[in-house]
Amino acid sequence: MKITVQRSGGVAGFQRVWSTEPATPDAVDRWQGLIEACPWDDLPGDADEAPQPDRFVYNIRAGRRRATLPERHITGPWRELVECVRADAGDAPRE
Repeated sequence: MKITVQRSGGVAGFQRVWSTEPATPDAVDRWQGLIEACPWDDLPGDADEAPQPDRFVYNIRAGRRRATLPERHITGPWRELVECVRADAGDAPRE
């Protein structure tokens, strides 16, 4: 199972992509727990929210699951998943 996080937008409009593919059964179990913790079936709708220019948008893919989230919704389990993929891809999050 491949897990990919694509971040686009921001002031400069750069796109970054990080991905990982667990290779051992223990790694698959760990990643599966992170993936299952995310609310894939309860994605936020932005129709009633004010636009936020120059913010990032995240496209997250994990196996057959897909989610597109604005930066303000990368919290809780989503943040943990994104940070773990970035770290596994060799790019530690910077705050």
